[in-house]
Amino acid sequence: MKKLWTNCHIATMQDGQYSSIEQAAIVTFAQRIHWIGAEKDVPVDDYAETIDLNGAWVTPGLIDCHTHSVFGGNRSVEFEKRLQGVSYAEIAASGGGIASTVRATREASEEQLLASALKRIRCLLKDGVTTIEIKSGYGLDYSNERKMLRVIRKIADTLPMTVRATCLAAHALPPEYQDQSDAYIEHICNDMLPKLHQEGLVDAVDAFCEYLAFSPTQVERLFKTAQSLNLPIKLHAEQLSALGGSSLAARYQALSADHLEFMTEDDVKAMAAAGTVAVLLPGAFYFLRETKYPPLDSLHQHGVRIALSSDLNPGTSPALSLRLMMNMGSTLFRLTPEQTLAAVTTHAAHALGLQDTHGTLEQGKVADFIAWDIEHPSEIVYWLGSDLPKRIIQHGTEISI
Repeated sequence: MKKLWTNCHIATMQDGQYSSIEQAAIVTFAQRIHWIGAEKDVPVDDYAETIDLNGAWVTPGLIDCHTHSVFGGNRSVEFEKRLQGVSYAEIAASGGGIASTVRATREASEEQLLASALKRIRCLLKDGVTTIEIKSGYGLDYSNERKMLRVIRKIADTLPMTVRATCLAAHALPPEYQDQSDAYIEHICNDMLPKLHQEGLVDAVDAFCEYLAFSPTQVERLFKTAQSLNLPIKLHAEQLSALGGSSLAARYQALSADHLEFMTEDDVKAMAAAGTVAVLLPGAFYFLRETKYPPLDSLHQHGVRIALSSDLNPGTSPALSLRLMMNMGSTLFRLTPEQTLAAVTTHAAHALGLQDTHGTLEQGKVADFIAWDIEHPSEIVYWLGSDLPKRIIQHGTEISI
């Protein structure tokens, strides 16, 4: 059943630019874009439905390519402690940080985790997010990582969104493996990850490569296992220190390396050569009041794709708005609105390995798009807070929230 969407302007986001078509139209068929172009050139056909978009600006659906949005409890008390001068590392050393969320997540049932996650993710959906990546990593043992990944699959069945599940079992050291980080990595590689993959619960593998988490050598062991299972990889790298994690990720053709405040010029060059996306997370940068910026000039100079994401998590980025992260990407990291929109559409699609189906508006791609009641695409980044009027189309069908 072909649908004709008329009376709009389109920012296709091809080549990372607005690539605008004014006075445009879209034809959708079987959840895909069948045709796109100037309205005067619409093919003559027997359309089942014609939808007037009332002069809206249409963009691809937004993609949140790095979230930890399934978790138990919250860490608002730690937020207050940080404002009193306690560092993130000190909080983690005293049993807070990730460890406190691990306890709350282990205690929660699948039903409780699903209910709380849906509340958060519906905020992102309302913001225009039609594709989301969600990581595990607060279970840290087989049964609880499995529980989290099962919840992520249920979210995909519940909400009108494309949902990618990433196994982040190498997020922190669980209490059962205190001072046994090598043994825990071996457990992930030999037992946990193969079983979770066999159950069809894993789309990608991630790790936290930091001095307070896992070393590059340990992460490389995990990468080799992921490769043997034909699973793509991602990496939390260079957020707190320069360990060469982003270069390691590039050597293994990672989809993305994320955070990157402490990455070096050599890391940038390695990522550029590998096509690994740099996912910047302004929410965590802002929330932790960081002062060390990612090497933005170098990333631009070497042509590394830059994506932005909410990093929605309970400890360092309790962000419920990707649009707010887009504004932070412009105000904090000096990305133009055009670059910022590319960062949550076409570049974010590359960060999830979905560039063939998502991220731009062109013939043959999935018909996920947003019709914004605005005068120019820059307004998506410009306005702070509240909810911009919009219509959300997912797989060729308008959805209500």
